[in-house]
Amino acid sequence: MSYLKFGVAIVFAFLLLYVFPSHALPTIAEYGKLPAVSMMVISASGERVAFRRAEGEKDFLIVYSLKDKKMLRAIDIASIDPHYMYFVDDTNLIFVVSKYRRIDGFRGTHNVSTAYRFNVITGDLDQLLTPGLNIYTGQTGLGDIVGVSPDGKYVYMPAFVGDKYTQNPRKALMKVNLAKPRKLKEVAKGRNYTIDYFVNTHGEVIAEERYDNRKNLHQVRAKKGKKWEVIFERETDIVNASIAGVTADGHHLVILEEASNNDRTGYYLLSLEDGSITPTKFGRSDKDVERLYTDINRIVYGVRYSGFSPSYHFFDEGLNQFIEDLTRRFSDHSVWLYSWSSNWDKVVIKVEGSQHAGDFFIADRKGGINFVAASLQGIKADDVQPIGTFAYKAEDGLTIPTLLTIPSAKVAEIKNLPAVIMPHGGPESYDRIGFDFLAQALASRGYLVVQPQFRGSDGFGGEFVRAGYGEWGRKMQSDISDGVKHLVERGMIDPERVCIVGWSYGGYAALAGGAFTPDLYQCIVSINGVSDLPRMLKTEKRDHGSDSWVISYWERAMANGEVSKESLREISPAYYAEAFKAPVLLIHGERDKVVPIKQSKVMRSRLESAGKAVEFIKAEDDTHGLIDGANRVKAVEAMVEFVQKHI
Repeated sequence: MSYLKFGVAIVFAFLLLYVFPSHALPTIAEYGKLPAVSMMVISASGERVAFRRAEGEKDFLIVYSLKDKKMLRAIDIASIDPHYMYFVDDTNLIFVVSKYRRIDGFRGTHNVSTAYRFNVITGDLDQLLTPGLNIYTGQTGLGDIVGVSPDGKYVYMPAFVGDKYTQNPRKALMKVNLAKPRKLKEVAKGRNYTIDYFVNTHGEVIAEERYDNRKNLHQVRAKKGKKWEVIFERETDIVNASIAGVTADGHHLVILEEASNNDRTGYYLLSLEDGSITPTKFGRSDKDVERLYTDINRIVYGVRYSGFSPSYHFFDEGLNQFIEDLTRRFSDHSVWLYSWSSNWDKVVIKVEGSQHAGDFFIADRKGGINFVAASLQGIKADDVQPIGTFAYKAEDGLTIPTLLTIPSAKVAEIKNLPAVIMPHGGPESYDRIGFDFLAQALASRGYLVVQPQFRGSDGFGGEFVRAGYGEWGRKMQSDISDGVKHLVERGMIDPERVCIVGWSYGGYAALAGGAFTPDLYQCIVSINGVSDLPRMLKTEKRDHGSDSWVISYWERAMANGEVSKESLREISPAYYAEAFKAPVLLIHGERDKVVPIKQSKVMRSRLESAGKAVEFIKAEDDTHGLIDGANRVKAVEAMVEFVQKHI
């Protein structure tokens, strides 16, 4: 897509494919509903699939035999609420449950995740690791499996060990018997600052990753016989090398980090023998390597590259061609690789874009591709509002890539439309072509939805990310404002009918828009947004400790290291309530641990004291992602109603 150099004369490739709606639009509630079908995974042989099927109060895990074309199992998981799942083999399915609850001996509520093993043949369900049973009582994350034994009987899981009185418990690697999970064996001891372990295909521990926050020291130790040897050591206040996989020969770990000859994340090999780091041909000068595709032992098969739509490269030529053919079938869409058989002959994909609201397909290397299910049952193909890309220049000349979600009736003439500006969260994240339920809900009601990838966004290279350091409320914000001005100058949007809506950091950006450019927007919606940066930093220090690299990251991101209460107040919307002119809607999850609800409560209090128009909705017993279906529907309906009321 070329830049908008010719006003509104934009040609979207999607128009040739797009079918205009011939039936009534879905209700706003349909956009807010959680997916009816999700978490679709395929077994090692490719003969079975499992998925979550939810409707109303009913919520089931379904296991289906592709070979026999019949359902094998259906269990009620409404009370368990798994967040993701995967097959270890054809018999054992792992799903990870996460819930906020109290832990005996610890203050407050905690997001506690645990892994369960479900035998799809017998129906047996067992928790793999249980806090208090050789596992640290205060453990909150127990869902990771880093390897499986050659005979498939055992899995390897990192976990903190000790009782509730243990100070700084160490992170060990546990060998867990799938058939009898309470039979545990500690196979690596680790320290309290151990991050990860790596296991080879023989079930042998080959490496341990550590990060010492006090010393700012990132290390990898390799096991050589009975001894451990440090093979990688780097002093850094922020972990910037992701060690995420193992080569097929078991001789190297795979590192993702910024290349020395460009600012893109590249693919490197770390020798377990001598610690040497070798570049590979899999890095690109125009895209970041942002994910590895591996088996359960984290043996790497290929990579995914950044972009508005994902692209892939696999090491096996036949597999690479298979994936290329798949993505080509859905041009101008995002094709996500969800799950795969052990030999990659069958792949579950999810397709999102201008004709797909999140549809699952199973494809095989023989060329067959079969539709399995729509994730959103109430949204049909011709309900999806088309998505386009363009770019504009910020005031200082930086190019800002942008997504547009366009009301289908206005695609032929994008002129003088009411608009909603929707900055993403993160902020080190970025938007992709897909089914964004907020953007789709708004576009379905006639609003042009604009998603600018302001400086500081991920996916466009390291220099683009670093350009955002210290620019919260400043150039990161003016990048968004410049997008509004650009579209107004092109005649695409009506300057008297513009709102700004955001979630998390996007909520901060929405509030900053009201505080620092009060004449630009007619309404503001912040969902789980930050308003008070000094308070945010204080909370982060309480949760992670002052020595944590997390604090170094936030101080660099928000203020480029020049941190003081005064400097953070200067970019905090909560301290500029008097400047607001537009009405504000605040929505916040009661149990949000990422951005505590206090951030919205402070903003509401300040706006009310200043005599400003503000509404507040508390999503009861919900989290940062608004994962409760009723809360999400309520939030989307309130957001659309609020925007419609004011523009």
